[in-house]
Amino acid sequence: MYEAWSRVRDNLWPVLQQSVAAALSWWIAGNVFDHHVPLFAPIATLVALNTPVGGRGTNAVRVISGVVAGVVVGQLAFHFLGQGDAAVGAAVLCALLVALLLDGQRITMAQAAVGAVISVAAGAQAGIDRVQDALLGAGVALVFSQLLFPPHPLALLRRAETATLKGLGRALELTARALEESAEEREAQPWEESRPVHTLLNDLGGTRSDAIAVARRTPHWRSRQEPVHQEIAATRYLDLLGNSCLTLIRGAAALDTVHRQTLAPTVRGLSGVLEALAAAPGSHAVFRHAVRRTLDIVRGAPDTGSALPVAVWESVRLVAADILVFAGADANEAERAVHDGSTDITTTARSNPRRQPARPRRRRWRGSPLP
Repeated sequence: MYEAWSRVRDNLWPVLQQSVAAALSWWIAGNVFDHHVPLFAPIATLVALNTPVGGRGTNAVRVISGVVAGVVVGQLAFHFLGQGDAAVGAAVLCALLVALLLDGQRITMAQAAVGAVISVAAGAQAGIDRVQDALLGAGVALVFSQLLFPPHPLALLRRAETATLKGLGRALELTARALEESAEEREAQPWEESRPVHTLLNDLGGTRSDAIAVARRTPHWRSRQEPVHQEIAATRYLDLLGNSCLTLIRGAAALDTVHRQTLAPTVRGLSGVLEALAAAPGSHAVFRHAVRRTLDIVRGAPDTGSALPVAVWESVRLVAADILVFAGADANEAERAVHDGSTDITTTARSNPRRQPARPRRRRWRGSPLP
């Protein structure tokens, strides 16, 4: 029940936007274009907006390109082949091939195929109406997504960072529990802990692409791209951190019982650091605390012994170094710190576009009054 309510709460605002935009598309299509049954305009709006916030503008463009391609192909098929099975089949095939040439996205292909079928089945006027509806519906979607309610690229990135950090922390926590289990209790394979990590990293990459598109195309963000690029650079270190965690999980599973028990507290400590970072995305104070805590965790990690335990502890240092770099430390300094046992290193705060520059104070004239 809690998960269901959380879904409703988190998606209520986008759903309200879709409802209002669909109603507006229906009204414009019925009163401006005078369509008797203006079905496709609100449908195009809903299809364009029914995607994560950062990708709505791109989705709208794909709807338009798919519909136009499908209608053009369908009109050609109707002109040369008429209305029949062969015409529909040929139109759909050619429309899908054109959509593949355009961008190959599923939504573009679907819209192209539907547009082709409608054009063949209903004739020329229906195809023209379909294009008008698509332009109208996607136009309304663009107004809502780019002008009235533009997405905040930093918010998109930090939500993705939070999800990724939580997932990585959860994976390391499950690994620590597995390390503490006896040989008889071990059932889960390390891939059970690592499986969600791959999905999170893939989603993070998609969000990064959406944030780049928003920063380039949204008028509000075109002149404020520097903090976005800083955050994007930070998310790339999360990719490295995710791979480091996967390497650690895989190596830890191969240890014997004695080394597993020794490693478990360290893995759990790193998990706690990731959870703390996830709880306060973008907070420089939390970053500094995470840096100190990470250095405390890896200080004194053994670097001698048999080959496998040494390799696993090197994976621990790699995870720690990636955490430090994500928190704002220099990569070379972080590498030295996790090996040399440094107590503290310098971190750089990321700029915040919402913070307004301080107004210059007026300087009082202390000399003689002017005549």
